[in-house]
Amino acid sequence: MRYFRLLVLGNGVSAYGSYLNMVALNVFVYDATGSALAAGLFMAVRLATSVVSGWVSGRLVSVHDRKRLMVGADLCQAVALLSLLLAPEGTRPGLLYVLAVVTGGCSTLSQVALRSSIPEIVGPEHRVRANGLLVTGRSLAMIAGFASSGVVVAQLGYSAAFALDAATFLVSATVLSLLPVRTRAADAAADGGSGLAKGSGSAKGSGSAQGSGTARRTARILLGTAPLLMAMIAIRAVDGLGSSSHNVALPIYSSGLDPDHPATFISQFWATWAIGNIVAQQVIGRVTKKTGRTPGERAFALGACVMSAGFIVVFCGLPTVPAVIAALVAGAADGFTEIVYVSRLQTAPDDQRGRLFGLSASAENTGFGLGMLVSGALLETFSPLQVVAAFHGLAIALCAALLLWLVGRGRTTPAPPAEEPAGRDRPTMTEGRG
Repeated sequence: MRYFRLLVLGNGVSAYGSYLNMVALNVFVYDATGSALAAGLFMAVRLATSVVSGWVSGRLVSVHDRKRLMVGADLCQAVALLSLLLAPEGTRPGLLYVLAVVTGGCSTLSQVALRSSIPEIVGPEHRVRANGLLVTGRSLAMIAGFASSGVVVAQLGYSAAFALDAATFLVSATVLSLLPVRTRAADAAADGGSGLAKGSGSAKGSGSAQGSGTARRTARILLGTAPLLMAMIAIRAVDGLGSSSHNVALPIYSSGLDPDHPATFISQFWATWAIGNIVAQQVIGRVTKKTGRTPGERAFALGACVMSAGFIVVFCGLPTVPAVIAALVAGAADGFTEIVYVSRLQTAPDDQRGRLFGLSASAENTGFGLGMLVSGALLETFSPLQVVAAFHGLAIALCAALLLWLVGRGRTTPAPPAEEPAGRDRPTMTEGRG
């Protein structure tokens, strides 16, 4: 796990750049074009690219070296940002949409590759702890990114923001390239990470045969477990709808609470949400280590219900303290649900894992993008509470249906092997070389 903590640090630095990027670029697009339509189109292009990239990424991480893919994704984003920074001002508006494609596609590819690699990097028995550390790192990065973006842009300007953003991706790529981690199963690593079968006659023919065989095995896995995995992925897609609804509704709701200081409640909300995420990582890590069991599908459904209910309560017009407590609960349930969900998908065989995470990324990004459009339109007519309650209420309904299905079927998830004692981590990392 010691190398993985360094990986989490590099990933957190990259995530900080992404959140800084999210704010700085969106504001820059509006300033550079003077058009709200152009700003919306930029976000739409980025989201659409993320959806398409989910499908492509699943295939890429199944047949190519995942570490190289992650390093390449970080470098591509750094180069794209530096190109925008160095380009003449007159050409920048056109380059923005190229940047939207690069950042949308590369961020999804990096996420799919990393999530698919966790069991091989730390060992299956430590994957829950590893996923929790990633959630914590991303939550801290989100707080830092959102908190510093306004200061960086206002005090240093867009050029400094883009340069800082590019530097974070370069740091992440450097950390990844230096860490001696294995991101594929031993048999795939022995084939050079190309996904080619041993003893094949020609690289091209064997690669094609491997690709078709992988596709067939993926289809069989999905058909064999479709009622469960498809339900979980569908819930994550609807969670994306709910997430978009409270993201769009939050500025409107906060302005209604305090028209003079609308950013106050937004800051309180996101800071508390992030703290809840960190608390969830600590709790689930300790419980898993103590019991040797990983929470399963029922825990996922219950956590998603609590998360959605918490977000609904936040918009109920409560005083600040109860609203912040609700945000804390929602954040904790959000972090818990994500750890359980990712850990569940990571139980799939290594050669299938990338496709599952690619499908999941596409579903989540589709839900979030669609929700941004629909919730924005609905908020013209309905209150923030009504919109948030409708979207998150749909997620609660799906979770309740999944729970009823699991109880009716009497389904139980086999417990993963108990974690090994400290100091006896499975040697999935090459240590002591050079």
